[in-house]
Amino acid sequence: MTIKLAVLKETKSNEKRVAATPDTVKKLITLGCFVTVESGAGEQASISDQHYKDAGATIAKTAAEALKKAQIILKVQAPDEADLKAYPAESLVIGLLSPFGNETYLKKLAEHKLNAFSMELVPRITRAQSMDVLSSQSNLAGYKSVLDACEYYGKAFPMMMTAAGTIPPAKAFVMGAGVAGLQAIATAKRLGAVVTATDVRPAAKEQVESLGGSFVAVEDDEFKQAETAGGYAKEMSKEYQAKQAALVADHIAKQDIVITTALIPGRPAPKLISEDMVKSMKKGSVIVDMAVETGGNCALSKPGDVVEKHGVTIIGHLNVPSRLAADSSALYARNLLNLLGLIIDTSSGQLSINWEDDIIKGIAVVKDGKLIHPHFKGPSKAAAKTETKTKAKTKPKTTTKTPAKAAAPAAKKSTPKKAPAKKAVKKTAPKTAPAKKKTTSSVKK
Repeated sequence: MTIKLAVLKETKSNEKRVAATPDTVKKLITLGCFVTVESGAGEQASISDQHYKDAGATIAKTAAEALKKAQIILKVQAPDEADLKAYPAESLVIGLLSPFGNETYLKKLAEHKLNAFSMELVPRITRAQSMDVLSSQSNLAGYKSVLDACEYYGKAFPMMMTAAGTIPPAKAFVMGAGVAGLQAIATAKRLGAVVTATDVRPAAKEQVESLGGSFVAVEDDEFKQAETAGGYAKEMSKEYQAKQAALVADHIAKQDIVITTALIPGRPAPKLISEDMVKSMKKGSVIVDMAVETGGNCALSKPGDVVEKHGVTIIGHLNVPSRLAADSSALYARNLLNLLGLIIDTSSGQLSINWEDDIIKGIAVVKDGKLIHPHFKGPSKAAAKTETKTKAKTKPKTTTKTPAKAAAPAAKKSTPKKAPAKKAVKKTAPKTAPAKKKTTSSVKK
């Protein structure tokens, strides 16, 4: 048997990528998939329907037609809620589902009895490197950010020595030395700029210097512990942020180009550049805010817009990888292909998902219509019951704070009705018994 796989056209604004290319379609067919591509899915990534046909795919006129009996559905962005009705129950949806802060949407996926893998959650382990969507897309975004800076910067990047005089090199400062930041450093360096960079992770220092950049950071004890086990930056304390801000403020005033890439998964982007820092920069300088979609690293950036403030151009393009749609689609499609190779049994031509595999456990958010990822499913019913029982047990303890003398008369009044209460004493240990003991001891004293 073969697996019916659908590749849909992206409908969200600013999204030009596609989840499969002719190259990956050929390999998917080799894995045992019957591939259906919605007409026009690859147009904005320079891939025509004919290219897909030549690779062996079937072209569907509409999304509904492509989805008929589909077992696997490949997307770049999360499907719109309104479209989920057309998705076959028990089908597997794979894409960038933006799960953080989007639990309501994940519940909608569960309500439609779908299975869902969110590619942002691919774990940072060796086995999963070929499936790491964030790395493949961030790499291109870092490169593109430097080209965007070049477009708005009114001077040359490299030092130029001519008979008419010498043009000094541009000074570029990259804030955040993750995948995007490192690629921005490398690209700016290749173009001839003098590059400096900062990051809160200690491991970034060596990486920055290996690319020819100079590292700028407050290297105290907190700095030495500022990286998670997954390789991401931790949110720093207010004290550290203040020290780092003072250092950065002085450094930014001397820069021509600043590229910010700082992101914290599941949280708003940290504010790294204040309005006062922007004011301190030279006129004609450029800031590229790559974190603008999650709140921005610059206080003055605007999502999806290029603005000029205090003589400084601030670039806030959305979905930067999509601005290199052909290459970003090619890398994304290969990431998905590598994942599918893990879950398709080529001998039987069927899905064979090991739900206990570390990679699958990392990306699976919905299974059989239920939220299963620990970060998004909320407290379990068992945990809720335990919490309720704990609260119930704590209530009697609070009443024992009443004075012993007041408790004694209450105990005497209740003596005529003690016959049924004796059984309860053995099981629940009511306060009446201890109250008598306390009263007696106080009389002796």
